[in-house]
Amino acid sequence: MFRISSYIICALAIIAQMFGFSFSGSGQDNTIYNAELRRLKLESQNQLGSQIDQFNAYKERPDSDGPYNATNNKAFLMNNVPLFMSSDSVISKVYNYRWWMISKHLKEYQDPYDNKKYWVVTEFFGVKPWASLSGAITCPAGHQFYDVRWLRDEKYLKSYADYFMSGSASKLNQRENGNFLTYLSRPESHHFSSWMVNGVDAYLKIHPDKQWLQQILPDLERHQHGWDSLFTVKNTAAKTAGMYKILDLYNGMEFSLSAVMGLIASKGPYSIYTDETWRDYYLGWGTTDKAAQTEQAKLYPTAFRKGYPDYYMVRPSLNAYMYGNLKSLSDLYQLDGRSGKSAEYLTKATQLQSKVLTVLWNEEDQFFNSLSAGDNEFGTGDYEARVRESVGYSPWYFNLIPPFSYQKYSKAWEMFSSPKGFYHEKGMTTAERQHPYYNEQAYAWNGRGWPYENSMVYKGYANYLRDYKKNASAKEKELLLDYISKLAVMHGKEPNIGEWYIPSNGDGFGGEKDYFHSSFPDMIIEDLIGFKASHSSSFAVQPLLPDNSWDYFYLGNLRYHGHDVDIIWKKDWDTAKPGNQSRLCVWIDGNLQSQATTYKLPAKMKP
Repeated sequence: MFRISSYIICALAIIAQMFGFSFSGSGQDNTIYNAELRRLKLESQNQLGSQIDQFNAYKERPDSDGPYNATNNKAFLMNNVPLFMSSDSVISKVYNYRWWMISKHLKEYQDPYDNKKYWVVTEFFGVKPWASLSGAITCPAGHQFYDVRWLRDEKYLKSYADYFMSGSASKLNQRENGNFLTYLSRPESHHFSSWMVNGVDAYLKIHPDKQWLQQILPDLERHQHGWDSLFTVKNTAAKTAGMYKILDLYNGMEFSLSAVMGLIASKGPYSIYTDETWRDYYLGWGTTDKAAQTEQAKLYPTAFRKGYPDYYMVRPSLNAYMYGNLKSLSDLYQLDGRSGKSAEYLTKATQLQSKVLTVLWNEEDQFFNSLSAGDNEFGTGDYEARVRESVGYSPWYFNLIPPFSYQKYSKAWEMFSSPKGFYHEKGMTTAERQHPYYNEQAYAWNGRGWPYENSMVYKGYANYLRDYKKNASAKEKELLLDYISKLAVMHGKEPNIGEWYIPSNGDGFGGEKDYFHSSFPDMIIEDLIGFKASHSSSFAVQPLLPDNSWDYFYLGNLRYHGHDVDIIWKKDWDTAKPGNQSRLCVWIDGNLQSQATTYKLPAKMKP
């Protein structure tokens, strides 16, 4: 019996794969499986085409930022998108919608500074004042990299990475505008936090390109040096020395409870923040206008920027992003055959990993907390905010937790399923519900739900179940599917993705429509279905679907290392036959493979 969660590895099958011929692993005729592949491939193509027509007919949606619109997006999507359909019609439709939405954000940009044309990916439609000159914004770029990497045509993400790593965005300073709320001058590529180096690594696991890797590696290294020089705590005596720091806004968090607690604990210019008054001064953009009018803001003009406190935090989020970047630099230099450089960045990654595990982990809270930066010019430094925030799960996204000691940190996930923690009726909150400052109504990360953070935490949880626990329980898998299903339902009958939602009773998203600030296709492909890519000529398929949750799924037309991959799982392959027929089938270049957890790609024949 072959369930979603169980795998049979057959030695004969592995030998068969190594020599590039097909083997069903069952001794049965493959006709029924190949016929089902043809049927589901055609049905999923028809469904995608039909739903693209529906999406194009929606009223009051933003126009495309680039060349793909209602006149030509169907052909583009049909040729590029990994096909997916399942017995869960809501998740299947949202998957197709998100690809349609992504196509609207692919934009051609002629860079006047180097006279090169780039493909970029936008977040908002149009060129916002806080964006790069192309309209692309770094804040969601990590999620964008993880989604766009799955397009069959590899040029889009490759060009997008070139723009931020070596184009004008890597050189031009972020211009002043109404939302520039810091005194720190930095390139457009560093305006908001991101994990783009790690995103390039993830992309190359799908579309390997050694020549491009050699070309972009020095740029990736320079990009990381920007983070190291501008965003690390310089006070060598501080507890947070050498760790990465950032303001709430530029970590994509707007306003947070941990920053509030640090501000309340501070004196001098930040004495305006107390338990009674902080909501008037740090809970949405209107409140910063009030803070700008206070006597303290006038006495200490450099402690605020337009009422926004110049108060840096050392968070699990940014430090996990940087660990991901450093570890990826090590892996990519190793892939390039440069073991010395690889060892250098592995050492840096390991040092940062150790600091996250010792400085940010609170044994009593059983959670990764945020501290104020130990070199803040104003306000208290190295202050630990004793509040659980969803960013505390970021280390698992990058597998920062050491496998040999993962159980020490596992208790943190109990809050993921707890109504006292982050679990709510409509989705995940961004702060623990039991905290007295919890507030899901404010435009802040004090509780309100953000798809950006869902994308981070759900992958982290999937990594925890698959890479650490190995054998996840039915209840744990049900929790992951429950969260993803709630996110899908939140998209509505005419699917839309926005910036935020209300976790207690939200029926849809707030903010701009068709907004590319989070991931979804990658969540289905890598996290739920469990297609795990690698730099080697192999891949793994390890679904995290609970048994008896779906009747089937199909993922196909997936371009991987220059090969085409199709995957089907069905509970009942032949309704005329009794008994459990649950089986996972994988095709590589149209050849049915054996049942296994890992699959080796056939060698390409020279012409």
